[in-house]
Amino acid sequence: MYHNEHNPPHFHAKYNEFVALISIDSLSILSGHLPPRVMGLVIEWAVINRDALLNQWNRGIQYEEFEKLEPLK
Repeated sequence: MYHNEHNPPHFHAKYNEFVALISIDSLSILSGHLPPRVMGLVIEWAVINRDALLNQWNRGIQYEEFEKLEPLK
């Protein structure tokens, strides 16, 4: 996520040369591409962290400092 992002609420996922913007609400790809296995891991992480992601989104649009989210274990 970056400060002052555009709607809809989303986050950026990067893996090697692949980049995707993922909707926080629907967990669908808004743009870009990730390999299927990676996308599955990203979705699993996002489901666990959905509330935190929405909180981060709100912090970002207010130019507040982001909080670190735990990786998938």
